[in-house]
Amino acid sequence: MQLKIMPKKKRLSAGRVPLILFLCQMISALEVPLDPKLLEDLVQPPTITQQSPKDYIIDPRENIVIQCESKGKPPPSFSWTRNGTHFDIDKDPLVTMKSGSGTLVINIMSEGKAETYEGVYQCTARNERGAAISNNIVVRPSRSPLWTKEKLEPITLQSGQSLVLPCRPPIGLPPPIIFWMDNSFQRLPQSERVSQGLNGDLYFSNVLPEDTREDYICYARFNHTQTIQQKQPISVKVISVDELNDTIAANLSDTEVYGAKSSRERPPTFLTPEGNTSNKEELRGNVLSLECIAEGLPTPLIYWMKEEGTLPFNRTCYRNFQKTLQILQVSEADSGNYRCIAKNALGAIHHTISVTVKAAPYWITAPQNLVLSPGEDGALICRANGNPKPRISWLSNGVPIEIAPDDPSRKIDGDTIIFSNVQERSSAVYQCNASNEYGYLLANAFVNVLAEPPRILTSANTLYQVIANRPALLDCAFFGSPLPTIEWFKGAKGSALRGDIYVLHGNGTLEIPVAQKDSTGTYTCVARNKLGIAKNEAHLEIKDPTRIIKQPEFSVVQRGSTVSFECIVKHDHTLIPTVLWLKDKGELPNDRRFTIDKDHLVVTDVSDDDSGTYTCVANTTLDNVSASAVLIVVAPTPTPAPIYDVPNPPFDLELTDQLDKSVQLSWTPGDDNNSPITKFIIEYEDAMHEAGLWHHQTEVPGTQTTAQLQLSPYVIYSFRVMAENSLGRSLPSERSEQYLTKAAEPDKNPTTVEGLGSEPDNLVITWKPLNGFESNGPGLQYKVSWRQKDGDDEWTSVVVANVSKYIVSGTPTFVPYLIKVQALNDVGFAPEPAVVMGHSGEDLPMVAPGNVQVTVVNSTLAEVHWDPVPLKSIRGHLQGYRIYYWKAQSSSKRNRRHIEKKILTFQGSKTHGMLPGLEPFSNYTLNVRVVNGKGEGPASPDRIFGTPEGVPSAPSSLKIINPTLDSLTLEWDPPSHPNGILTEYILKYQPINSTHELGPLVDLKIPPNKTRWTLKNLNFSTRYKFYFNAQTSAGSGSQITEEGVTTVDEAMASRQVDIATQGWFIGLMCAVALLILILLIVCFIRRNKGGKYPVKEKEDAHADPEIQPMKEDDGTFGEYSDAEDHKPLKKGSRTPSDRTVKKEDSDDSLVDYGEGVNGQFNEDGSFIGQYSGKKEKEPAEGNESSEAPSPVNAMNSFV
Repeated sequence: MQLKIMPKKKRLSAGRVPLILFLCQMISALEVPLDPKLLEDLVQPPTITQQSPKDYIIDPRENIVIQCESKGKPPPSFSWTRNGTHFDIDKDPLVTMKSGSGTLVINIMSEGKAETYEGVYQCTARNERGAAISNNIVVRPSRSPLWTKEKLEPITLQSGQSLVLPCRPPIGLPPPIIFWMDNSFQRLPQSERVSQGLNGDLYFSNVLPEDTREDYICYARFNHTQTIQQKQPISVKVISVDELNDTIAANLSDTEVYGAKSSRERPPTFLTPEGNTSNKEELRGNVLSLECIAEGLPTPLIYWMKEEGTLPFNRTCYRNFQKTLQILQVSEADSGNYRCIAKNALGAIHHTISVTVKAAPYWITAPQNLVLSPGEDGALICRANGNPKPRISWLSNGVPIEIAPDDPSRKIDGDTIIFSNVQERSSAVYQCNASNEYGYLLANAFVNVLAEPPRILTSANTLYQVIANRPALLDCAFFGSPLPTIEWFKGAKGSALRGDIYVLHGNGTLEIPVAQKDSTGTYTCVARNKLGIAKNEAHLEIKDPTRIIKQPEFSVVQRGSTVSFECIVKHDHTLIPTVLWLKDKGELPNDRRFTIDKDHLVVTDVSDDDSGTYTCVANTTLDNVSASAVLIVVAPTPTPAPIYDVPNPPFDLELTDQLDKSVQLSWTPGDDNNSPITKFIIEYEDAMHEAGLWHHQTEVPGTQTTAQLQLSPYVIYSFRVMAENSLGRSLPSERSEQYLTKAAEPDKNPTTVEGLGSEPDNLVITWKPLNGFESNGPGLQYKVSWRQKDGDDEWTSVVVANVSKYIVSGTPTFVPYLIKVQALNDVGFAPEPAVVMGHSGEDLPMVAPGNVQVTVVNSTLAEVHWDPVPLKSIRGHLQGYRIYYWKAQSSSKRNRRHIEKKILTFQGSKTHGMLPGLEPFSNYTLNVRVVNGKGEGPASPDRIFGTPEGVPSAPSSLKIINPTLDSLTLEWDPPSHPNGILTEYILKYQPINSTHELGPLVDLKIPPNKTRWTLKNLNFSTRYKFYFNAQTSAGSGSQITEEGVTTVDEAMASRQVDIATQGWFIGLMCAVALLILILLIVCFIRRNKGGKYPVKEKEDAHADPEIQPMKEDDGTFGEYSDAEDHKPLKKGSRTPSDRTVKKEDSDDSLVDYGEGVNGQFNEDGSFIGQYSGKKEKEPAEGNESSEAPSPVNAMNSFV
């Protein structure tokens, strides 16, 4: 870590030619006040320290003093030139030179004239090391001449006309300041209509009658001589139109007619400047003043703009009612065209001023004094700019360098003089002159060749006392040639101070930006160069800050009562504080009612005048603190009812006893609002890692106002406190000051360390990195170490940046490794980490399971056994075994058809498993593979096995076709899954009468090769229910049901229709209906008389279970039950229009059994879960039918 160097000026890199770095640092050393012993033997060329200005205007009434001061060792002697020739002051009795100085005093007050001593003066200061010269000082006496006497005629003009009153002051030195006043020395009012120009003239855009006066007087003030000259008064008379008409009428005969008219309104025209364009030239750094004054009626207004640019916002100002535009500190960038616009209601006019900014020479790099030791190199650089470009010329000891004595160590390269291998004779003072037509610059810079060992100029054993957490500055002013290097040490055997907590300045001062208690001690400053070494000790003591731990509180008291302000001060025990009380920032009133105790200010018999701000000020020799409280005096009022609320926030948080890993926090509780505070909650913010996020630190009882807080290293802490009472928690306090704890090594290591390979030949080590708060210091890194568990004894380690993964390449496949990850930072390492085990990357298994055996359990279930593969051949973590199986051949159809392969996975090391959901009477092929984290190994040889016959599925369809009076034909499709060889079909059927009662059941066996069968000798117009299923040697399969109806006998139907249409039959039916109505009426009457016939209840209680009421919603019959549990069709069932019934697909699926898509099994391979499917209804249940009862059947039932 590098020591932080912070010089006072810009730091440049040092090379073989140190140039500016040596210059700046040596000058800063030489300008430190030197002790007398150093002055006795340290030689230095002359340096001009004070001189009169280049343009020196003197007061002719006083003595002339031309300054020239210089320093050097030995002390320099002085000489002067006047107008380029030697000025022999000894020959002029009026001229003297101050002792020890080059300043001239010319006594003209007794005799002589100032004009005699006008001229150009230059001072030379010389000693054995060289000669320095001053600027050319032009001495001129000031002049304030009188106005030339002139006769001024009165001015008479008509109202509305424009007017210019000339001033034309006499030319003085320096130029006078112009202003207009009247005879009473009152300034004349100015406005947008009347204003004074830059040349001093007074301009009227248009005159008014009130402008009439006889005392327009222009004054010129010459500040240098403090005199004022005035011009003769000017008389102005403005005649109105009415007055002019009266005058004309009085002088005319009755026959003449004349009438004066007022000046007409007119657009603007410029009074100054003239024409449409003008030019203006100004020097860089001066104030650019542009002026436009216009006349017109009504009075025009002036506006300014810059063509092709904008006016500089922060350097532009307007004067004289916007008639003057000023740009401060003008530069070349301000050159361009400026336009002023004069505008009134009748029009506008503009004038363009072309501005050119020239520049007298100004420094880019002025030459600086150069202090070198014998044999060193250096350079003087003189760079200036201007417009036009200035010419650079060099002088040596005041003589043009072209004719100065030759120096072999010196080489001139334009604006630079290069020195190499200097010797003591190379010492001289060089002058750089940069000049153009607008001025010149002259700078002296000496080259002083010295060979001096280091000297420390600061007093030895200086004691510095500093308040904790404030900067500490330990001085070490030094001198030496070559320039010494400075180092600081702490203690007797300490190393050079380095790190962020120390700052070494270029002048040797050591700064500790935040001094802590452990900063106390003895510090040694060491200065070294090739000629020697110098040391100096300084002592630093860190004091606790003075704090007001109990501050005065805001008080509202009643008139005539007593108020007390408390101010308890805590301070360093070695410092003695003084406590002062102020009222409204002034002293306390001299009144006996004010008494000061140790920690209290008491005011008795309070009056209204006592209201104000009272401040407690605690002072020590190192610091001071204050706290204020406001006192408000009110008239006596009834005591208000107490207000209960959450506490007010605590305030005045302070940090003390600041150690590496702890600090004491103290605070002042806020008002508890009539509910005692039960506890304080302290939170902290880490501004370095999680700014703006507050974390819980600790809690303390409500009676405690301090807390010792445990801290983590390398954290910028801020704290806040909340108070809590029975009503809730207060708002947070203001945050405390920030406290940066020292960095330390990490105290914990990363967690969740794992080692897994992503490829067969690598090991990926991952971990959960530490957060910024846990890093404990800058430069957080991780040391990752690994070795084979059963191989290497040596650990391989690598240090990585703050990441969470490292990949080790070139590892054997699936080998166990021991892994550890240790945190470290710039301070050190965390504790030794725990060792975890991981594995390098997996590869696919190499060996297939052997000895695969299949045992068929039944027609849908088989058990598979296999031998495990060797562990080494797995090359990874054993995930389990996977069985691929598929149906290869149908025994019934003797043809092969492709079936998608099915997969079952058995976890772990199991060596057997069950295959459920197989199809009966089928051939299957299977193989077994071992599975690891990378994938599957090779397949075992295929094993083929077959399943026995099973019961068939239901026929695919059943249809009733070709009904006749006594026969029905059934047509069906074979089962979609015969599951074996069909042996026969079984058909059962039974009639259903009009009351939905089932008749006797008839069984019939049909050969398996049939798909159509006709039943004969059936009853006409009768519904039959059929139950149909197939059969193999394994048994009967599921049945399918259907219903059919034989046709109606047409003769019988005709006879029934005839009876229904006979008159006697109609009459009989009407009689029966009338009789039923009469019976109902009689029953109703008898019931109303008190008779009660619970017929309905009895019917409900003894209801015939086989008789259910007809349902009113669709006219169908309800369900019936007989002793044999035969059930007719349920309500709402529907039969397809083609009277076929499709057998639904089986719900059996391997998805119901396996793991994922493959099913799940017990450890012995048996299937877990319910193997279920939809069962066909028994024949007694029948199929549901939607066919409505035949109207003929209904009629037969009625008959």
